[in-house]
Amino acid sequence: MSNSKTILITGASRGIGLLAAKALAKRGHYVYASMRDIAGRNKRIAEKLKTWARENKYLLEPVELDVTDELSVDTAIKNIEAQHSLDVLVNNAGAMPTGLTEAYTLEQVRENFDVNMFGIMRANRAVLPHMRARKSGLIISLSSAAGRFAMPFFGIYCASKWAMEAYCEALHYELEPFGIESVLVEPSGHGTDLVKTSPPPADQDRVDAYGAMAEGRNHLLGMFQGMFDQGEALTDAENVATSIVNLVEAEAPRPVRTQVGHDMGVSAVNAAVAPIQAELIKGLKPVYTGGGTDA
Repeated sequence: MSNSKTILITGASRGIGLLAAKALAKRGHYVYASMRDIAGRNKRIAEKLKTWARENKYLLEPVELDVTDELSVDTAIKNIEAQHSLDVLVNNAGAMPTGLTEAYTLEQVRENFDVNMFGIMRANRAVLPHMRARKSGLIISLSSAAGRFAMPFFGIYCASKWAMEAYCEALHYELEPFGIESVLVEPSGHGTDLVKTSPPPADQDRVDAYGAMAEGRNHLLGMFQGMFDQGEALTDAENVATSIVNLVEAEAPRPVRTQVGHDMGVSAVNAAVAPIQAELIKGLKPVYTGGGTDA
């Protein structure tokens, strides 16, 4: 395509990241599909992606990147920038802990935030100096319906997504004078392997103390899997990949939030909050655009 972009996607070895990488490559974009341990456990998928791209003459390249490792992130983006200027960063890597909130140890919570929150910060900090120098760029960060609600057995996941939503929206305003957009995608449940890879709480004594409520994790994950097994169009993960493609190819200004799949009331929350947020930002705009303030 004539307006092709260079795009880096984190967590592209599986799920939405893999689907989005392929969808964007099919559209003629140059895609860096990043993943951990590209020479080890993800070697097979990396090789398959290379073969797929070569046979179809797509511009897609698997790259090593671990969002929990600052050196890995900085090295990957430095190497990419030496070859091509990054137009778009898609922060997709994430994990979905499911279980009793109290039973997650602090170490587990730190590990989750290290991916879902701090991983985004590492990638953004590595790419933003380049984007600011060019006065252009787009950052798409994958949130969730859980980024707008609090739910039982989802406390840690919701907390990480609430945190990254606030961070990404604050960046949206601060980056506006530089011609850069930071936007969020808020999918509801979609058929990926997040259910199968969901980390359980490690403190079994705390789990046992809740009695029958301890089964909440299994019930919730079973509910999700049952929904996915029905093959409903709204839970097809391709929907999220398509939304990412649409945001990449849209003209600015893009919406701060894009909801995908079963609405779950997310659009109503976003619509209710938007005018309050807009009024707040209206008063602060002179500050972040350099015009000063009389306050």
